[in-house]
Amino acid sequence: MIAFVFPGQGSQYAGMGKDMADNFPAARQVFEEANDALGFDLATLCYNGPEDELKLTTNTQPAILTVSTAALKVLEQESGLRPAYLAGHSLGEYSALVAAGALSFADAVRTVRQRGAFMQEAVPVGVGAMAAILGLDTVELEAVCREAAQGQVVSPANFNSPGQVVIAGHATAVERAIELAKAKGAKRAMPLPVSAPFHCSLMLPAGERLREVLAGIAVGPLRTPVVSNVEAAPNSDVGRVKELLVAQVSAPVRWDESVQKMAELGVERFIEIGPGKVLAGLIKRIAKGAAAQSVEDVAGLKAL
Repeated sequence: MIAFVFPGQGSQYAGMGKDMADNFPAARQVFEEANDALGFDLATLCYNGPEDELKLTTNTQPAILTVSTAALKVLEQESGLRPAYLAGHSLGEYSALVAAGALSFADAVRTVRQRGAFMQEAVPVGVGAMAAILGLDTVELEAVCREAAQGQVVSPANFNSPGQVVIAGHATAVERAIELAKAKGAKRAMPLPVSAPFHCSLMLPAGERLREVLAGIAVGPLRTPVVSNVEAAPNSDVGRVKELLVAQVSAPVRWDESVQKMAELGVERFIEIGPGKVLAGLIKRIAKGAAAQSVEDVAGLKAL
């Protein structure tokens, strides 16, 4: 069994998607559709940068979705591979829903641009922060967050792989959690260069704004179940897609459990589709016996 998985924010870089677009009309068409849907030249931003503009959340989210969808279209056309399950890390869940046929690409790319703006605007710059904590188990880390909160917000935001968790919340509470985690024996505890504290309760206002946008969008039947970040379980229910996307903004990304779930269901091969190789690396640590490959360019496609 095969699962297709899609990367989230942080995997972007200037030059992404260009190789596929240069070599395959199907990829070029996706970039053209993104430009039309957004009303600006996203393709050139992906191909050439500049990096600082590509790093802006409102640009990053549609850019990664577009590169992932372009690579998906080429992979479907050239390989004939069909997944039993789909999943994506945070923003990547939108790419998975496009792959499942639940969201049209044009709707998805417009929605994630707004999602990026809502997440950025939910917390003033400098008020929130995120940090990666390596080498503590979940119970220890949750205790650290409780102790560090002191009336503020700090909580696990991404359960990425065993012993690798990202926390998010108020900047001062995150700083306290970093020091406490080190004291409790964490291998590493370091702030992340992000613009907002994603996937914690400070994002609840962004979720409510996203709900209004999603209300105007049609969701079609899911051809393939999508393992949601919120529940780490496959969803095929059209009626639950929007509520899971709203909850996802402020709930932790349960990536570790999502991969474990797919492995339990019989997935032996994971193909990461889109920029970077972050998810393939995580999957190798989570599902030890599974094969994990990445496809973002012609070389990756040939390696399949």
